[in-house]
Amino acid sequence: MRLTLYSGIILVSGFSCLNPAFAADPTGDWRVADGVANIRVAQCNGSMWGAVSWEKTPGGRDENNPDVSKKSRPTLGMAILIDMKKKAGADQWEGQVYNAKDGQLYASTITPAGADELEIKGCVLGFLCGGETWTRVGPPIPSSPANSMAKGAPKTTGAAPKAAATAAPAAPKSTGASAKPGQKGAADPVGDICLLPEIAGFAH
Repeated sequence: MRLTLYSGIILVSGFSCLNPAFAADPTGDWRVADGVANIRVAQCNGSMWGAVSWEKTPGGRDENNPDVSKKSRPTLGMAILIDMKKKAGADQWEGQVYNAKDGQLYASTITPAGADELEIKGCVLGFLCGGETWTRVGPPIPSSPANSMAKGAPKTTGAAPKAAATAAPAAPKSTGASAKPGQKGAADPVGDICLLPEIAGFAH
């Protein structure tokens, strides 16, 4: 699987039919610049995380990971955006991005660019910075019930709130993303990424 998630590539795409109200919300499903995968971004325990939610060519493996024990793990459901924290005073989140092409982690930022684009920028050792632009293919995702339970709030069901699900536009059928991201089902094998062991355990 070829995920173009590393510094040095910038591609701006257009997808202008979504509500401008979503402009500062980085959650949802995003198509990477070269179209080989969708990344689902959600807020998990106060941080933004992103995981592969769809692959153009199914069955990818993390074969370039330097950790031998991870070389055979599926890329579907694999965390790509790692523990990204909100930057004070800006619609930007800072953390790490995992580059499946070389199996390395890089310092990274994500910044919504309007309702339909997400700018990903990464740097190697503070320089050689570059990035790319992802295109929205799925609506913003309501806060995970897993987060509510972690904070001691009353337990809720795994389904997205009905009002939010009704208000949000459905993702195009051709994208491979579910109309209700975060709900695991036949059309959405990944479901709520906050419940993935890799993210729930804050490990990569």
